[in-house]
Amino acid sequence: MSMYKYIRSAWKNPKKLEAQKERVLEWKKDTSTKRIDKPTRLDRARSLGYKAKQGYILVRQRVKRGKRQRPMRKHGKRTKHASPRRDLRISYKVIAEQRAEKKYKNCAVLNSYPVGVDANYYFYEVILVDRTHPAIMADEKINWICDKKGRAIRGITSAGRHSRALTKKGKGVEKVRPSLRANNRKAR
Repeated sequence: MSMYKYIRSAWKNPKKLEAQKERVLEWKKDTSTKRIDKPTRLDRARSLGYKAKQGYILVRQRVKRGKRQRPMRKHGKRTKHASPRRDLRISYKVIAEQRAEKKYKNCAVLNSYPVGVDANYYFYEVILVDRTHPAIMADEKINWICDKKGRAIRGITSAGRHSRALTKKGKGVEKVRPSLRANNRKAR
């Protein structure tokens, strides 16, 4: 087996990773958006497009988990005011990508992957690409991202397309393109 297969098999069984608990305790003390030098999961980062060259940036993003609650109601007893839970239409992964992209404004999100979970937080590593870096502009395999601004915020990343139900095509998903909202407008 190659080195990447060993890394992948170790991450599939987290009980073997005793150091993971210590890592998460250290990560909780850091800021919510922390730039890192090397990926924690090298196999996953490489499979999602990361390369150890200039212009690629890795960020560990912390997202609070649990019920995403509405503000406390002050007036009215209607049923929509009563529920403490607010189901967002986007995942925690998309939230992590958006927060990382807001922090690094000259970068575009390439992809992200989970690295840890705690009772209070999810931890993701987000792969960012500097759109203005000369090494990225010269590389033909990645220079397509130089024109794409705000990929995570517009929902164009892999996790964003999944949240918008754009992973399927054909019968049964006719109403999701160009978007659910545009399809509702068309029906009026």
